Amino acid sequence: MDPEPSGLSPRSAQRGRKRLATGEYTCARCHRQTTRLQATWPEGRICFVCWFDAIHTHGTCPTCGQQRLLPGPPPDPPDSGQPRCAPCAGIDDDFHCQRCGDEAGHYRGTHCARCALRDDLHDLLGGQPSPDGLIALVDVLCRVERPESIIVWKRSKKVEALLRALGDGSIPLSHEGLDTIPGRTTDHLRAVLENRGVLPSRDMHLHRFERWIDTKLDGLPEDVRQPVELFVNWHHLRRIRAKASTGTSTRGPVHSAKQEITETIKFLTWLHDTYQRTAATCTQPDIDEWLSSGPTTRSYIRTFFVVAKNRRINTRVTVPHRSPRTSPSLSQDQRLAWIHELLTGSSEPLPYRVAGILLLLYAQPLVKIAALPSNHINDDANGMSIILGQRPTDVPEPFAQLLRDHLADRPNLRTGGGPDSPWLFPSTLAGQHLHPNTVMSHLRDLGINLRGARNRAIGELVLECPPSLVAEAFGYSSHVAFLHAEKAAEPWARYAGRRLDDR
Repeated sequence: MDPEPSGLSPRSAQRGRKRLATGEYTCARCHRQTTRLQATWPEGRICFVCWFDAIHTHGTCPTCGQQRLLPGPPPDPPDSGQPRCAPCAGIDDDFHCQRCGDEAGHYRGTHCARCALRDDLHDLLGGQPSPDGLIALVDVLCRVERPESIIVWKRSKKVEALLRALGDGSIPLSHEGLDTIPGRTTDHLRAVLENRGVLPSRDMHLHRFERWIDTKLDGLPEDVRQPVELFVNWHHLRRIRAKASTGTSTRGPVHSAKQEITETIKFLTWLHDTYQRTAATCTQPDIDEWLSSGPTTRSYIRTFFVVAKNRRINTRVTVPHRSPRTSPSLSQDQRLAWIHELLTGSSEPLPYRVAGILLLLYAQPLVKIAALPSNHINDDANGMSIILGQRPTDVPEPFAQLLRDHLADRPNLRTGGGPDSPWLFPSTLAGQHLHPNTVMSHLRDLGINLRGARNRAIGELVLECPPSLVAEAFGYSSHVAFLHAEKAAEPWARYAGRRLDDR
C-alpha cells in the first residue's frame, strides 16, 4: 500500500517565521549565518534568536544548583546537558530588572519586558488606572508567559484606540460597552477579561445569533417577517437560551437555526412575490414546487412548517423528511494511509495531526474533537486512555506518544489564556477551545474527505465490536451505531437478537 494518499500536499509544519541562513556574521551558539548579533559572551558573539531564547530559559543550574535564569551554554560537551546560570557560565551581564528585581533579561534599558509592558499599558489607559476592572486588566496582561507578545499586540492602532477609550471612560468596561466596537481586537480582549473573571461569562454564539436575527428580519414584508419572528422566538431562541443557561455549547444549534431561518425567509419571500400567499395560505403544490425546483437545502423549511402545524398556523401542508442519497466513505487502505501520514509525516502542525487521527481512528466529529478537555486523557503505568463516551478507551502506540508530545507543548498558552487552559486544543481567545472550522479547513486543505473518513472509521469499529459497545465507548447513539453496522453487513448487526435467542 502506498503510504501517501492521493491528494496529499506536503508543507512545512514549523511554527513561526523561518530563520534566514544568510548574513555576514556567524553565531557562536547556533553556528548559523545572521545579519544581526545581540551580545558578546565568553563563547563568542551571539545572534538575536539565541540571545532571546537564553533570557527566557529558567531552571536549576547544573553547576551551582540554584533556581534562576539560565542564559549560559551547558558544560562541555556544549551540545548536551542543561544550560547554566550567568555566573557559572562566565557571563558578566546582570539580568535582574532594576524595578521588579526579577531575573528575566533586559527588554528596555534596565527594565524587563513585563515592567515595560506595564508602563505602556498605564500610558494607554491614561496614567495609573483607577477602576478595579482596568487594574485587573493590566495585571492579567502583564502576567502572561510571553509579555513581548502583548507588547507587539498593543502596537496595533485598533488596540491602542480601544485601550485609550477604556481608559478615558468613553467606553464602559462592560459587555455592552465592548459591543460598540465589534471586531477581532475586541473579541480577544473580551475573552481575556471573561477568562480572568473581570467580566461575567457570556455565550458569544447566542449573542451573535440575536444580533444576526435583528439584521435578518430588518426590511422584510410584514407577511414574511411576522411568521418568521414567531418561529425564531418560540422555537429557536427559547431552545438555544435553555442550552446556554446550562452551559451547553450553542454553536451547533445556532448554526442549524441560521440555516433553517434563512431558507424559511427565502421560501416565504418567494411565496409572497410569486403567488401573493402567506405561511397561513400556503398550499401543498407550493411546497412541492419549491422543493423540486432548487437545491436540497430548501428542505430546511420543514422545521418551520412543523412549528406552524403545532401552532395551528397551517395544518394542510407537509414537508417530507429528507435523507441523504449517498454516504461518502474512504476505503480502508485510504484510511490507514492517512493515519500513517499523520503519525509520521510533517504535512501539518502537531495539533492538527492529533485532531486528524482522532477523526480517523475513533470516528469523532470535529465539533467534539475541538472541544475535548485535556483532563479526558489519562496517562499512567498501565498506558494511556481517553474518554470519548461513557467509559475510557485505550490509546495505542504510537498515537499515545503523539498525544504526549502535544500535551507537553500545546499552542496558544503564552498570552491571555495562560498555561491553565482546560482544553486539549486551546484557542487564541483566552479560555476557549479551537474553533471546529479551523480544524476542518486544515484537514480539508490537506485532502482528507472528512465525512468519508468518519464513516469508514465507525464502519471499521462496528466490525470489531458490538455496535452497542461502540456507541457507549465513542459517544454515539445505539441507533446510529446499528445503522452503520447494517451498512457494513457485519455479524454484530444482529448481536442483540442472537443473544436473546441463545438464552
